[in-house]
Amino acid sequence: MAEEDDFVEDDLAAAWGEAMEEQGVGDAETLTAQWASMMDGSDEEADGAGQNSDRLMNQDEIDNLMGFRVDELLLADQSGVRALVNSALVSYERLPMLEVVFNNLVRLSTTSLRNLTSDNVEVSLASISSVRFGDYLNSIPLPAILSVFRAEEWDGFGLITTDSPLIYTIVDVLLGGGRGMAAARVEGRPYTAIELSLVQQLVERILRDTEQAFEPVAPVHFKLDRMETNPRFATLIRPANAAILVRFRIDMEDRGGNIEFLLPYETIEPIRHLLLQMFIGDKFGRDLEWESHLATQTSVAQIQLDAVLFEKDIPLEEVLDLEVGQTLLLRKSPSEPVELRVGNITMSEGQIGRINDHVSVQVTRNLKPQRMTMEGYERAIAEMEGGSP
Repeated sequence: MAEEDDFVEDDLAAAWGEAMEEQGVGDAETLTAQWASMMDGSDEEADGAGQNSDRLMNQDEIDNLMGFRVDELLLADQSGVRALVNSALVSYERLPMLEVVFNNLVRLSTTSLRNLTSDNVEVSLASISSVRFGDYLNSIPLPAILSVFRAEEWDGFGLITTDSPLIYTIVDVLLGGGRGMAAARVEGRPYTAIELSLVQQLVERILRDTEQAFEPVAPVHFKLDRMETNPRFATLIRPANAAILVRFRIDMEDRGGNIEFLLPYETIEPIRHLLLQMFIGDKFGRDLEWESHLATQTSVAQIQLDAVLFEKDIPLEEVLDLEVGQTLLLRKSPSEPVELRVGNITMSEGQIGRINDHVSVQVTRNLKPQRMTMEGYERAIAEMEGGSP
């Protein structure tokens, strides 16, 4: 096999040499030069590819490559595989009272911010959605100020995010900036103490309005815990845990921005049964009016009461042998009590008698008490657990 391969290679080399001799030496040199230039071009392309590989893609290029944007993922309707991935999230629509509370917050904050800024302020509810906490932190556009607050009665935390346009708008308005002018934005520097102080006034005012909005449902006190500019330092719960994200739009004439209110489900769990109400005052479980109606109708209900004189089990064979005129002996004296039954349940006992032309039964014992009292139940549980009754 090796010798045959050598012969094939020699034949190909000879054919290649004859072709080169027929074309001439100049053509061979031209072909060699073209081959060399092609090799040089491939090297340059490889170098260019290496240089391009060092360039980092921006966020828009990454979103286009992945086929979605993080902010659109949080707000848009999800379907397919993405819906299966996020199926563990609980929709806020299962807590209808939340929308009522936040609509009240829009009304209260509009009046409150007008008094704070002495300007025409319009607050609108943009959206309410359920998100994972980690995805939300990664989607916050920086720079921003994140205010962590504590719900004292619920023993939980929440987060308020103020975006950069709203921060500079508040600073410009509170410091006497001219109307009809866009707020100046200076990027690439940390927020000053004055800016943080002004934003703190805004956040505290919104927290007080939120307390008033929640008061008809469940009184609560919100206390500002800290303010952060790095989302890493504003971690409240695990990244995979679910939370409710409420986005508000605040407009002051031709300027404004967004403020986002995030409540983890762990925080609102103590009042979840109240947030399930369709409207304020809706009752769940025990209803006193229905209990009174049920008790009234139960007391006037009619039942059939049977007085059982004697009862005995006999074989079917004896029943089939019964004849007309045969006497059945009731082994019971007139002085013995009879059972008073409702269906198959024995309710009481009585003494049979006669009043005029009617056979009567006099009740001699109260209704049959329940077999297990609460005291007996607790004693049985204590005995099962090995404790003293």
